[in-house]
Amino acid sequence: MRYLGVIKQCVSWTFFPMARDKFYITTPIFYPNGKPHIGHAYTVIATDAMARFQRLDGKDVFFLSGTDEHGLKMQQTADKEGITPQALADRNTAVFRDMIAALGGSNDQFIRTTEERHHRACQAIWQKMADNGDIYLDRYSGWYSVRQEAYFDESETTIGEDGVRREPLGSPVEWNEEETYFFRLSAYQDRLLAHYEANPDFIGPAERRNEVMSFVRSGLKDLSISRSTFNWGVPVPGDEKHVMYVWVDALTNYITAAGYPDTDAQSWSYWPANVHVIGKDIVRFHAVYWPAFLMSAGIELPRRVFAHGFLFNRGEKMSKSVGNVVDPFALIEHYGLDAVRYFFLREVPFGQDGSYSHDAIVNRTNADLANDLGNLAQRSLSMIAKNCGGQVPEKGTLDAADEAILARAGEALETARTAMETQALHQALGAIFGVVAEANRYFAGQEPWALKKTDPARMQTVLYTTAELVRRVAILCQPSFRALLKSCSTCWPWKRMPVPLRILAKRMRSFPAAHCRHRSRSFLAMSSRKRKAKEPDRDAGRQPLPSGFSRFRGGPSRFHRARGRSRCRAYGHHLHPCASVRPDSGDCRGA
Repeated sequence: MRYLGVIKQCVSWTFFPMARDKFYITTPIFYPNGKPHIGHAYTVIATDAMARFQRLDGKDVFFLSGTDEHGLKMQQTADKEGITPQALADRNTAVFRDMIAALGGSNDQFIRTTEERHHRACQAIWQKMADNGDIYLDRYSGWYSVRQEAYFDESETTIGEDGVRREPLGSPVEWNEEETYFFRLSAYQDRLLAHYEANPDFIGPAERRNEVMSFVRSGLKDLSISRSTFNWGVPVPGDEKHVMYVWVDALTNYITAAGYPDTDAQSWSYWPANVHVIGKDIVRFHAVYWPAFLMSAGIELPRRVFAHGFLFNRGEKMSKSVGNVVDPFALIEHYGLDAVRYFFLREVPFGQDGSYSHDAIVNRTNADLANDLGNLAQRSLSMIAKNCGGQVPEKGTLDAADEAILARAGEALETARTAMETQALHQALGAIFGVVAEANRYFAGQEPWALKKTDPARMQTVLYTTAELVRRVAILCQPSFRALLKSCSTCWPWKRMPVPLRILAKRMRSFPAAHCRHRSRSFLAMSSRKRKAKEPDRDAGRQPLPSGFSRFRGGPSRFHRARGRSRCRAYGHHLHPCASVRPDSGDCRGA
């Protein structure tokens, strides 16, 4: 009867949905003048995990990504290749779309700034700012970075040993003079500071907030917001010899996707965005310029801007000249989607700089996925299959140890929910895998294999409790793992139902007996079966993995076996520096 109650509530939520809280989350729109790199992938992985968690928690989520296709860099790159900027944008944007799909991205929209709807939105917000008296025409001269698409004060630049003047992030700057439209940014200094003070969570993490506030307190100058020396951009209303400054154009994408300038559109109900997820190198544009533009146009500000850190390859900054730039497609192909997603979400404190290497990915995957989660599922579910007729046993009387470990799982849900609200993704996964580690200790301590002979009823209660823990962990892991859990959507009858976490939390006290239709080695779908040969064009133009990233795909090496490590049937085998598995290769076939 309890199981029927769960079904009734799930079906009611599915077909007769109540009003749900909206949640709007965005990646920055990526600049497609080149191929995507691991930094782009990192942003997508993290943002996708947050979007999926909020969906699982019952919210009406709108997840946006896209490409920023205008600007001088795009025109210069196209000229070098002898093609039009539009052709360059079309070609490279397709690669970014493929990257998001390869990473398991669940974005609801992919916006391109070359779309007509975006031109309308840009011209509408420009007109609003002009009507408010915040735009005027003048001449500008200063040091301009083509790479950053920004002007810099001379005090912000340095001259290197090679005699080249550079801005703080290292790109060359050149002196530029032209007629331009200005935005009265200086008029918004006090209003911005007041907003930061009144909304301390507007910028995260704390060090980025301090950085932005220091910049604004130092004094804001009016901002050049048009260009007349090239024409690849959105034309300025009433003066088409000017195109809009790329950041006015790019930032407006967030409201374009929500329906602007049609504020009566149903999609406009998602605005303001709950969080813009960005890299720390563009925090000034999102936390200073963007809110000032919105204030001028009379549009509500986003609730939060969160800037993550940089990724380093074995502690070194990624550079084409060094040869340590890793193609995200190659990384996924080598380690598998779930291993890559899990590593970057778990290993790197989100908001801080992080480092990755072959050994780090292997060690984290072995420790958490193979040894902890894989073994927990394999040991418990294989005992259920062997000793309980393939059915999850009935729950008996729970003792203190059972209650304690189940309570720990309930606490992990609340910890994960709180962590996700502040973009602390590593803390959410830490809480979840803390339960996995504790569950392994519980299982070993209870010794159900011994209870089979001395107290079969108690054995069933222990197996029930462990299966319940695996179920809860599997649900909480869904935002982080895509291939792994997608392939076992039929492992239990209710797994196919879109049950929000708030409903599941109420049901954590009861776990109805149900037929376990899949053996343990296929529950997590981490088999070592060979994959089909990849399509011939899949590696076209692909960068090789740098030194230290082996492509060998054999089984466990002799070194591996010599150390006596057991094969984990749930995952196929351990990852090892000499052998990589494809964690997304399995399927969930019935026993």
